[in-house]
Amino acid sequence: MSTRRAVGVALPVATVLALASVPMRLGAQSGLETLPVQGSVFALMTPGGNTTVQIGAEGPLVVDTQPALLSERVLASIRSLTPRPIRHIVLTSGNDQSAGGAANLSKAGRYIRVIDSIDPRGIDARASIIAHLNVLNRMTAAQQPSASWPTDTYFTPEWALFSNGEAVQFIHVPAAHADGDTIVFFRRSDVVSAGAIFDAAAYPRFDPGAGGSIDGIIEGLNRVLDIAIPGENQEGGTAIVPGRGRLADETDVANYRDMVTIVRDRVRAMARKGMTLDQVKQARPTSDYDGLYGGSHDWPPDRFVEAVYRSVAGGR
Repeated sequence: MSTRRAVGVALPVATVLALASVPMRLGAQSGLETLPVQGSVFALMTPGGNTTVQIGAEGPLVVDTQPALLSERVLASIRSLTPRPIRHIVLTSGNDQSAGGAANLSKAGRYIRVIDSIDPRGIDARASIIAHLNVLNRMTAAQQPSASWPTDTYFTPEWALFSNGEAVQFIHVPAAHADGDTIVFFRRSDVVSAGAIFDAAAYPRFDPGAGGSIDGIIEGLNRVLDIAIPGENQEGGTAIVPGRGRLADETDVANYRDMVTIVRDRVRAMARKGMTLDQVKQARPTSDYDGLYGGSHDWPPDRFVEAVYRSVAGGR
């Protein structure tokens, strides 16, 4: 990926405060709610997951797109924040929640590189799609439509760009939900978009077949905690947009990290004693957390325990 930085213009403080003064809704029937986070960052929240949007004079930077079926609603919500076309789309991973609507949102956006302006004929001026190189590799291997592929990739542990008057950092976590996870940090707004590494509504999901692991999830959560700074009395401070669920702060992520670590250690200890998967499930190593995170119909505690067991027991 090119290392050029685009110089941006920050929104006036009065404009940001006016936009953030009240939540904006698209209507209960849409299942999508737009909430101010802080600074120039907003969250588009659905039961299935969250999208993060940074607005400003250059055009929105969007983190994760929601599935393709929600693209019209996502675009309508973004347009309620700003009339400017989307400039950048960042994919924190390659799953449907993150990348399903990438093609639709990219076509509705506009980003012309300096090299493109040399010959304007036939320019593909869609919004750029940014992700770690491993996301592109897996999309191409799975023969996903090329319009959803990242147009700009990075392969280093960290990368950054300047967008709308703000430094935006990309931090790669190599083996968390999958092998291409990116944490996005909006430095001036002090907002972290954590992607699938942090699910505030359920146990974390990871795909060993795509390079994911429970240890990588914990590493990713620790990376978020390295960035986040709590406010007074451990409240507020750095705002964190999870891959799904309510907005969070440093304390929420620390509690979640502790839960994941405790469950992993319990399952690992049982596996080392020679217990089978069925025996571990019967022992219910998540029982004291199921009230908070066990309500997902497609990712119940048993499936999480099975994934952890296979991760720590070498695929048994």
